[in-house]
Amino acid sequence: MLNERYQRGWEKLKEIDGKGGERVIESLKDIAPDLGKYVVEFAFGDIYFRKGLDLKQRQLITIASLTTQGGCEPQLNVHINAALNVGLTPNEVIEAITHCAPYTGFPRVLNAIFVAKQIFEERNLKVTN
Repeated sequence: MLNERYQRGWEKLKEIDGKGGERVIESLKDIAPDLGKYVVEFAFGDIYFRKGLDLKQRQLITIASLTTQGGCEPQLNVHINAALNVGLTPNEVIEAITHCAPYTGFPRVLNAIFVAKQIFEERNLKVTN
């Protein structure tokens, strides 16, 4: 039986990340099921339920955090899709990533931009200048 925290997190994960989030958790079942449980319960059951930020703001923060860490392209893929799912525009996603350049450097920002570009192409979205 799933606990309330897990159930709440699972519903929030599906709302935000859709199939991408479900695939991440499913991919952990045979190797690290507890890690998947922690992601669902803590990140989505606790953190995403806090008051003070809406889902768009949370995704902007997540994209910026993953961009500045570098090496997080698979997670950026999930969260850029999530950002679009919760109503951010391609322009807002690009602006958030670009804003990281003076703080983290061009290589990490370029890597994140190329993830966004691939997602926009897959979703047939355009950035307007």
